[in-house]
Amino acid sequence: MRLRVLCAALLLLVVIPAPASASPGLWKLTDLAAQRVQIADKVAAAKFGTPSPIDDPVREQQILDSMAAKAPGLGLDADGVVRFFRDQIEANKVVQRGLYARWTEHPDTRPPGRPDLATEVRPVIDRLNAGLLAELGTTRDARTRRSCDVRLAVTVRLVDARRGLDRLHSVALGESVRSACSRA
Repeated sequence: MRLRVLCAALLLLVVIPAPASASPGLWKLTDLAAQRVQIADKVAAAKFGTPSPIDDPVREQQILDSMAAKAPGLGLDADGVVRFFRDQIEANKVVQRGLYARWTEHPDTRPPGRPDLATEVRPVIDRLNAGLLAELGTTRDARTRRSCDVRLAVTVRLVDARRGLDRLHSVALGESVRSACSRA
C-alpha cells in the first residue's frame, strides 16, 4: 500500500507539470533540513566526552526566539515557525543521542577530533537556520496545499537518497520536517 502511494506521488511530481504560477517545491527546504540534521554529527563530536550536555535550553530558546521574531517580516506565523524549529532542534538531538550510543558501544568509531562549537559549528547552524526560515516564507503556498504531506514525504525520500543518509539521519530528517505542512 505504501509503495503504491509513493509511486502515485512520484508520478504526480514527475509527470504532471506544475503551472507557471505554482509555488516553489519543497526540495530546498527539505535539503536544508537534511544539512541541519547532518551538522548534528559535528555538534555531537564537539560535546561527546565533555561536560556539555546534548540539551542546551538556553541556546535552544535563543534560536526559537530569534526565528519567531523574524517570522512576521516574512509573512509567517511565529507559532508555526517555532514549531518547525523546535522539530529541527529535536531532530538534531536524535542524531546526537544516536551517535553518543554508537560511539560508546564502538569506541573505534568516535570522531578523531573535536570541532569548536562556537566558531566552527554554530555559524553553520545559524546559516542553515536563516536559509530554512527564508524557505518557509518562499514555500508558504506549497506548505498549505492539501497535497503538501504527500509531496513532502516524497521529497524527504528523494533528499534522503540523494544525500545517502543512514537510518539515524533518515529518521531525524523525517522528524525535522514533520510540521512543515500547515493548514493555517
